[in-house]
Amino acid sequence: MVRVRLDVAYDGTDFSGWAVQPDRRTVAGVLGFELERILGAGVPTGLTVAGRTDAGVHATGQVCHVDLPDEAWAARESTLLRRLAGLLPGDIRVTRAVAVPAAFDARFSALFRRYAYRVTDAPYGAEPLRRRDTLAWARPLDVTRLNAAAQGLLGEHDFAAFCKRKEHATTKRAISIIEWQRQDDGVIVATVQADAFCQAMVRSLVGAMLSVGDGRREPDWPGSLLTRTARADDVPVVGPHGLTLVAVGYPDDESALAERADATRRLRV
Repeated sequence: MVRVRLDVAYDGTDFSGWAVQPDRRTVAGVLGFELERILGAGVPTGLTVAGRTDAGVHATGQVCHVDLPDEAWAARESTLLRRLAGLLPGDIRVTRAVAVPAAFDARFSALFRRYAYRVTDAPYGAEPLRRRDTLAWARPLDVTRLNAAAQGLLGEHDFAAFCKRKEHATTKRAISIIEWQRQDDGVIVATVQADAFCQAMVRSLVGAMLSVGDGRREPDWPGSLLTRTARADDVPVVGPHGLTLVAVGYPDDESALAERADATRRLRV
């Protein structure tokens, strides 16, 4: 068997998230179906993703892996991308397919996930061609206040106030980057990078910071919520369409892949 890494991009608007669901159009469902059309029913196994994006969330840098028999990979390696491009719908693309060490695990070997959230405070709203990936905010936003709010969220904390808790799962996460920049076109982009995220965490963090950016809350408010041990009802959860998974990072050293996966499993499971 050979393990194959797939880099995937998609417009999440018309998907009910990543994970396969009965009678729902999902990224994993569509991708898995077309992989089996090309490789044969039951041939690709173990489809595993770096991060299960929610319904409506996009990706330009999603990563997953599948396991294939050696002969299936040898027969399709040179044509797999083109064949997928011909079969997949226009809102999902596989941008790279490459054999990786058996120790590579798209989920557990990851060092970080990086998301971008796009917001416009233009009085006319989002540009028509960007309406699917940009949130329109009705109040003017101050980037200085947004970044002041972000500072209180950096580092390793229990983010229970910003997460939908799952039974037997930790809500401790380590945020290494959280910053806001206003682009030349006036759109404000939040970059949030952490070792991992729990469900709705980025959208909750963004919602809390936007309440500071428009002057309704003080900059220390988001950080003060880190003392809570349960979901904070006063934290707004912004829409999924502004959110895009842009990158997943892995160890450069092949020998570190299994070590990282083992450490992450102990922490997350």
